[in-house]
Amino acid sequence: MNQSNKKNLEFIINSGVNYFLQDSPRNWFENEKKLGQSDFNKNTGDKKTHIDEVIKDLKNHKSSLQKTATKLVVYDGNLNAKVMLIGEAPGSDEDQQGIPFVGRAGQLLNKMLLAINLQREDVYITNVVNWRPPDNRTPNDNEILEFLPFLQRQIEIIKPKFIFLLGGVAAKAILSTPLALGKLRGKWHEYKSLNLEQGIPTIASYHPAFLLRSPQYKKHSWEDLQMLQEKLINES
Repeated sequence: MNQSNKKNLEFIINSGVNYFLQDSPRNWFENEKKLGQSDFNKNTGDKKTHIDEVIKDLKNHKSSLQKTATKLVVYDGNLNAKVMLIGEAPGSDEDQQGIPFVGRAGQLLNKMLLAINLQREDVYITNVVNWRPPDNRTPNDNEILEFLPFLQRQIEIIKPKFIFLLGGVAAKAILSTPLALGKLRGKWHEYKSLNLEQGIPTIASYHPAFLLRSPQYKKHSWEDLQMLQEKLINES
C-alpha cells in the first residue's frame, strides 16, 4: 500500500466505523486538511499509468477475500469518462472473467445505459470491493473500509463529472450513511475527498441485480437515470 493510500485509510479508521450508524449522509473530509494533495497533483502521468499503479497495489494487497476468489476485478470502460458507475462487488461471472458487470446484471446495466444514450464504452465501471465475497454475500463494513482507499484513488484519477452509485453498498461507502437506498435515491449528493479540489455530483440508485429480482423498482431506477441524463445534456 502506497503512502497516499495509507493516509486515506488511517484517516478513515481513525474516524471509526460508527460513521455507518449516522442518520444522514456525511462528507468525511468537509473540514479536514487536504493531506497529501500537493504530492498527488505533482504526479502528472497519464490516467492509464495511475490506474495501473492502483491495480498493482491491489494485487500486492493481501486480503482474506482473495482466498476464495479467482480473479481480481478492478474496472471496465473509459478512463476519460464523464460518468463513473460504482457497484458492490464481483459476482461469479465477474470473478471468472476479471471484468465488472458481465453477468445478467451487467447485461441489464448495458440496457440501462443505452436508455440514456450511453454505451458501456462511454463510462467507467468499478466496484467498492475488488474480490468476490464467498457465496456472493454482501461485503461487510471492514471489507468496505479495506478497499475504500483504492476506490478513492480511482475516483481521484478519473475525475468524473458525475458518480452513479449502484446499490446500497456503494451508497454506504461513498455517502457514508446507513440510510436505506429508498431514502437516498431521487436526489443529488456530493462526493468529496482529500485530493479533489471540488466535489462530484453523486446519485444513488438500485443495483441491476436487485432490479432483476424486483422489477417493480425499475421505474424508480429509470427516474434516477433520467436525472443523470439531464445533467449530461446540460454539461454538453
